[in-house]
Amino acid sequence: MTSPDDSSADRPAPEPHEPEQAQRPQQPQYADRAYRSPASLAGGVLLLALALWLGGDAVIRGEGRTPWLALSGLLLVVPLVVAYTLRPAVFAGARRLRVRNPFRTITLPWASVEEVRASYSSEVFAGGRKYQLWAIPVSLRARKRAARQSARAAAASGNAYGRASATTDAAGATTSPAAHRAPSDQAVDELRELAERHASDEASQGEPVVRWAYEIIAPSAVGAVLLAVLLATG
Repeated sequence: MTSPDDSSADRPAPEPHEPEQAQRPQQPQYADRAYRSPASLAGGVLLLALALWLGGDAVIRGEGRTPWLALSGLLLVVPLVVAYTLRPAVFAGARRLRVRNPFRTITLPWASVEEVRASYSSEVFAGGRKYQLWAIPVSLRARKRAARQSARAAAASGNAYGRASATTDAAGATTSPAAHRAPSDQAVDELRELAERHASDEASQGEPVVRWAYEIIAPSAVGAVLLAVLLATG
């Protein structure tokens, strides 16, 4: 006679449970690249400070209709200054390109991007239309400076014809004359590379989406109307 314990001892040990599908390693997620113009940001801050200083002084010390004129002028000018200096930005991620211009925000999935170029201005073509990149201004002076640096690097490398060849800088790092490029051209090259890399991704499919910046347009329009009414009734 055998006990239940003895019979269970002859059974094979259960095999450890194996997952039906191996977990795939997740790809690292990176933050969007942001492109903005430092000169535009600095100029916008200075203009806002000047407008608030002059307008605030007129509101506090002004007499008669002067405070109302100052308030309506600030309501008109401040949104425009923000739109043209602080607002422009370009955000490039793994799925899409988001262009924030003064009065519009354009969302472009990488599959819809046809071309990114910089001639006299930075532009992106998508869905048969052209959109300017206000946050990446083209500087001809920066291009000439980069060309002179490339020429000096090529001359230092002993290449009289200016062809790209490796040189060594003062810090001992190896550089190439082709690496000297204007910041706008470098940004456009990066955007073009991202578009080519992610154009076939499933998450990058879609059509361009344009949204108007009513938070900028509405207060500026109200300020313009108020200023016109005050001037007309004066």
